[in-house]
Amino acid sequence: MTRTGSVLLGLALLAGCGDTWNNPYPDSQAAAPVLYSAFSERPKHLDPARSYSANEVEFTGQIYEPPLQYHFLKRPYTLVPLTAARVPEPRYYDASGKRLPDDAASSRIAESVYEIRVRPGIRYQPHPAFARDEAGRYRYHALESAALDGKSRISDFAHQGTRELVAADYVYQIKRLAHPGLSSPIFGLMSEHIVGLKALGAALEKAAQAQPGRRLDLDRFPLAGAQVVDRYTYRIRIRGKYPQFIYWLAMPFFAPVPWEAETFYAQPGMADRNLTLDWQPVGTGPYYLAENDPNRRMVLKRNPYFHGEVYPGEGSVEDRAAGLLADAGKRLPLVDEAVYSLEKETIPYWSKFLQGYYDSSGISSDSFDQAVRFSAKGEPELTASMRAQDIHLITAVAASIWYVGFNMLDPVVGGLGEDRRKLRQALSIAFDYDEFISIFLNGRGIPAQGPLPPGLFGYVEGPAGLNPYVYEARGEKIERRPIETAKKLLAEAGYPNGRHAKTGQPLVLYFDTMAAGPDAKSRLDWMKKQLDKLNVQLVVRGTDYNRFQDKIRKGNAQLFEWGWNADYPDPENFFFLLYGPHKKVSSGGENAANYDNPEFDRLFERMKDMDNGPERQAVIDAMLEIVRRDAPWIFAYYPKSFGLRHGWVHNVKPNLMANNTLKYRRIDPALREERRAAWNRPVLWPVALLVVGLVVLIAPAASAWRRHERKVA
Repeated sequence: MTRTGSVLLGLALLAGCGDTWNNPYPDSQAAAPVLYSAFSERPKHLDPARSYSANEVEFTGQIYEPPLQYHFLKRPYTLVPLTAARVPEPRYYDASGKRLPDDAASSRIAESVYEIRVRPGIRYQPHPAFARDEAGRYRYHALESAALDGKSRISDFAHQGTRELVAADYVYQIKRLAHPGLSSPIFGLMSEHIVGLKALGAALEKAAQAQPGRRLDLDRFPLAGAQVVDRYTYRIRIRGKYPQFIYWLAMPFFAPVPWEAETFYAQPGMADRNLTLDWQPVGTGPYYLAENDPNRRMVLKRNPYFHGEVYPGEGSVEDRAAGLLADAGKRLPLVDEAVYSLEKETIPYWSKFLQGYYDSSGISSDSFDQAVRFSAKGEPELTASMRAQDIHLITAVAASIWYVGFNMLDPVVGGLGEDRRKLRQALSIAFDYDEFISIFLNGRGIPAQGPLPPGLFGYVEGPAGLNPYVYEARGEKIERRPIETAKKLLAEAGYPNGRHAKTGQPLVLYFDTMAAGPDAKSRLDWMKKQLDKLNVQLVVRGTDYNRFQDKIRKGNAQLFEWGWNADYPDPENFFFLLYGPHKKVSSGGENAANYDNPEFDRLFERMKDMDNGPERQAVIDAMLEIVRRDAPWIFAYYPKSFGLRHGWVHNVKPNLMANNTLKYRRIDPALREERRAAWNRPVLWPVALLVVGLVVLIAPAASAWRRHERKVA
């Protein structure tokens, strides 16, 4: 065979090669139950006293274990024990310390007491903070600075240890909420409810100022509202009746932190090496953070000491049909490892998802038409190309709301007078958020009928739950009121055709926003066009986040856009955004619109302490009528999340309250590897064709040169 023939044969064999060349993961993980995902921004805080962002709880939720959790499958959302032996029932006491019946009026209740029993035998992840020598002394609690040379990760310490979870660890963490050096985002709220927490914060602040730079030994500071009863039992005392407190016991804020970890990390030189609870958490959960390289990847690995929770066996008929009960009774977690790679841009993330290198994906606006189309009935469904790859669509209406707020202190749009109400109602009709959802969200939203999103007690589906000041029912359909209605309301408010009835001056409104960039410009142009329908002018005032926050805090904005994600599934968590005593200007609360209606406030104070039932629903209905009539917000939309998963990913059900669902995921690595190979075979024939072309061009010249050499010889 000639040399040219050998080259061509080699290229032909190479072109037929089926190996995957672009796999970013090691071959050793091909058959392993490993989940692959991504993150776009490094979590800032992994300390449970400080962490409060969605990109942080994606990790802290798998590492830390508060006493309670949400049932993975049950709807409506249901609290169940996690490390606790049972869900605690509050005991009520009057001002003299006398026990009250469970149905006692809120006005009689001076304290609510929650007693929590921790299950024995739960152990922490392996960590050097627990390591002891042969004499029982802690190996790494009194390190010289030289001992830290070359150490930047927990795995750099030769010895690891563990110990049992005890009640004192939970009490220790509750005290940490008051630590002045941590600035916990919930300290202000919890100091209003947990007995003695505000006083503890003051005592810790004083001690920190007296001994700057020294670690505060929290065991030396008593807290009346959180006390150890015995090794496995602790007690929390709450002022008055606060039934929503039970939901906080399912958040990482109330997860245990061992004193050994804080002692270990407080040593000089640790923070300089990113050895802190904010970077290297310590928990009892199904996973521990094995690798934290924010410029490349973060890795969660199975906690070898995990206490053996099992997959739930209760679910709906729909859950069973969807295969969500196939793993009932199996030990958790079902995945050994989760690898999160840094992806700052959506396009490479999407490409790698389609190649099978990420197990699930959101859907950006750029990729939406490629992934989803809407049926004749307006229902979202996958495109044929997605179905061909056995990709599945997961949708859920978020427990969230976006709204445009009116500053109720503003002389033009604020106030509770009838003319001001009609002005806000007219503007609410004009802002066509049905159109907004279609244009800017690809249908990923539901027009809001009030402050309560679907899935929460008090929300009413269909025409019975519409906002009658903005929408009307036409049979079973809900339609926005015509713009003529808005024009009539605007005239009744004193602005016929968008001009002041007495002065003839045009109505000019000011909208403050942090939005910037081309996409934001198109949205802001849309907002201006909505008011053009009323001949009302909208002036957009763009600003940065800090300036925007300052304007809201001081009440200097007129109109603004805002949103809220539920902390827990209770209507109180949304209605409190409109509660008068929580006004942003006077109290620094979350009532950014500075809405203050005594009738609404009275109903709120009654509703927040009630148990779910017909009586509470009646109070909620009355509250909804008030805020819909007063219109302190333009109720914009409830976001709807769209996600995709590959066919090898199992046990995916959106749970908008739970943040510890990784342990339920199951991966079929063999199917994944088979499909990756099929989708990523190298296409080499163009390269082969190019080389053959070059050979064809070069071969005659090479032959002529050889003939010339022979003739010379």
